[in-house]
Amino acid sequence: MTVRVTNRYSAGRRRLLTAVAVVAAGVVLTSCTSNTPKSSNSGSTSSSSSTGAAATGKKVRILFSGPVADHGFLAAINSFAKAEAAKYPDVDFKALEAAADAPSQIAAVQTAIAEKPDALIIFPQDGDQLTGVGKAATAAGIPVINLDRKFNDASAYRMFLAGDNYKVGFNAGTYIGQKLKGKPNSVIGEITGIATLALTKERSQGFKDALAIYGLKVSRQVNASFTVQSGQQAMANLLAAAPHLDAVFNHDDDQNIGSEAAAAQAGRKEFFIVGTACSNTMLKHIKAGDARIEADVTFTPAISATAVSMARLIAQGRSMPDLAGLPMPSNMLIDSELVTKDNVAQFEKFGWD
Repeated sequence: MTVRVTNRYSAGRRRLLTAVAVVAAGVVLTSCTSNTPKSSNSGSTSSSSSTGAAATGKKVRILFSGPVADHGFLAAINSFAKAEAAKYPDVDFKALEAAADAPSQIAAVQTAIAEKPDALIIFPQDGDQLTGVGKAATAAGIPVINLDRKFNDASAYRMFLAGDNYKVGFNAGTYIGQKLKGKPNSVIGEITGIATLALTKERSQGFKDALAIYGLKVSRQVNASFTVQSGQQAMANLLAAAPHLDAVFNHDDDQNIGSEAAAAQAGRKEFFIVGTACSNTMLKHIKAGDARIEADVTFTPAISATAVSMARLIAQGRSMPDLAGLPMPSNMLIDSELVTKDNVAQFEKFGWD
């Protein structure tokens, strides 16, 4: 059985199913697979205790593996995870040495499996390449939380946790579409992240679908790789190819720093930008109105904190009170929201550098 709860977007889009349970506002859930976590030595069941999920449970060891933090978003992923783990006296948390590439991350996870942790959180360098080691951990009886970049086989994880990338693009496209409504000849640019990643394709599809509602389409698309430098080069390429622009959707706020610098250097002021992920830099620009950045779409690295809290409960054999005794979900997609000057203050607590 599948359970899906989501905010509205394009009627009939993406397998909307009957909403039968809500974990939290803006969270998408899919019911548990047969991947069963280790049983709890404390005798707890999948139902929450009367004192709730925050109550101290049995001591569990959680290991975290992620790629090298070569840009601010990944550094913030690590920071949010460590801060969340520090809140729980029943969690022994260890972040493995960051991996420079997929093979080195595979080796690190193989070593982690040998340590037999109670749960393993993997933010893969590449979901496809890390699928095998995720399956190996699951086969060893270790519940795996697959964070952000999805494995290509559901048997490789106990839970997949990510932002809703389709909605990221859809919300950006909706904002741009509303601003340019009635101007079918608008020139719209898109600066993607790493082109081969599924999340990039999902953001682009959502963006395309939203623009189509307003009779608009992407005029120019260039690729970057989630870094400031790549964003600057991508914007330079876009500006060279498009003598005029009306709007740009940038898939990443680290890229956005470089993109804004390239636009300023070129003296191009005729267009506005919608970014992604709510970095402190972009939030400040939105608040001050001193740059092309008019809006941003949430995709907070604080999702790693949620990964820690979910791993803890799964490792302890517990669930959450809002699930009314049901098992923990196997899939969680965190909804995205549009941030503008009107509401930016409420999102500042999720900002990152």
